[in-house]
Amino acid sequence: MDRMLYLSTLYELYKGLCTDKQRLYFEDYYYNNLSLSEIAENYDISRNAVHSQLKIVESRLEEIEGILKLKKKKEKILKLLDGKISNEHLSKVEELL
Repeated sequence: MDRMLYLSTLYELYKGLCTDKQRLYFEDYYYNNLSLSEIAENYDISRNAVHSQLKIVESRLEEIEGILKLKKKKEKILKLLDGKISNEHLSKVEELL
């Protein structure tokens, strides 16, 4: 579950850097809870092709985070602001990040 949450967070930050097909497969697998077989059937491709694309996306997301560190920076900013500003303002800052 932790890995799924981690990847979903990275995906929200960096999904614009994925191809359209990668976004479809990732969202079907992680958000729509479809199996590899179901995704393969929906797009008329092999199960192995779906698996390969998901692994490529996962690796790419982690690689990009390793370079840009946006997730880490976002967490630090929110931690610094927690308790120092109202929850309403904290929510607005979170939306911006």
